[in-house]
Amino acid sequence: MSLPLKVRRLGRQPYEATWEAMSQFTNNRGPDTPDELWLLEHDPVFTLGQAGKTEHVLAPGDIPVIHVDRGGQVTYHGPGQIVGYPMIDLRRAGVGVRELVHKIEQAIIDTLGHWNIGADRLEGAPGVYVAGAKVAALGLRVRRGCSFHGLAFNVDMDLEPYHRINPCGYKGLAVTQVLDLGGPSRLSDVEDALVEEFCRQFGFVAEAAPPILPELPARVAV
Repeated sequence: MSLPLKVRRLGRQPYEATWEAMSQFTNNRGPDTPDELWLLEHDPVFTLGQAGKTEHVLAPGDIPVIHVDRGGQVTYHGPGQIVGYPMIDLRRAGVGVRELVHKIEQAIIDTLGHWNIGADRLEGAPGVYVAGAKVAALGLRVRRGCSFHGLAFNVDMDLEPYHRINPCGYKGLAVTQVLDLGGPSRLSDVEDALVEEFCRQFGFVAEAAPPILPELPARVAV
């Protein structure tokens, strides 16, 4: 039986408020809370994962650097990039963490295939690559068996800020985007394909949800 997936297209959102919202959503959800996928853009920001090393932030300039509770090293978010936050109950979906990462990567690879863009994984370096250049990064966290944080998928953005960091902790790592690979510039076009492929990977049925950050009532301690 297919599981519902509430898809929220949230537009441009500040990073910290969204981080707080997905953390609270994860803390307060119960066994019957439907899974959700949030799609949005962030204002320019560098985020550094839990084990992230500040030495990989070379020259941030006027872009803020925020230490966060996801895995991975440093990455950049900015306008023209799809950020996707899958809030999934892994037990209900029947996947482990490794399979979760694999399926998200495959959804991105298959999304790029809509425009005949051939993409791959790199062993030991989560994310999606085209001819060795990174087009999508992953940084996840699992709490109480549920995922949050997620993926950053470059579509049509200013890539200059990536020169201010070692992307994902790799010095000199090339970064690319969908537009430069011959794909569309409209985020909505790529989002449509991404939702389709994401649901295909996990066996979800997408349901449009209001474009607002949800608030769940606080869980009662027992």
